[in-house]
Amino acid sequence: MTKYNNGPYPTGKNAVDEKKIRKVKILGRISTIMCILMYVSYIPQIIANFSGHPVSPIQPLVAMINATLWTGYGWSKTFKDWPVIIANVPGILFGFITVITVFIH
Repeated sequence: MTKYNNGPYPTGKNAVDEKKIRKVKILGRISTIMCILMYVSYIPQIIANFSGHPVSPIQPLVAMINATLWTGYGWSKTFKDWPVIIANVPGILFGFITVITVFIH
């Protein structure tokens, strides 16, 4: 915990550490959101598959495998890496749905 020395901002070495931690947390949140959006972007491919215009299953299959591996990594750490898990679970779901809908359309 940092002392605030009668002001709104921490001072000294702890101030640098807290600023760095804050920046890393913001970066983690932005990265998690972008990863989720990347996987949600499979929705147009799923719609195309149902419309009779199937896409190649290779990229969503590889993305699904990648997301599964990252989710397993985040889950198996001593302290669960929730941003990694949360960011990649949609990849498993949307990758799977996209691959399945390529063959069932």
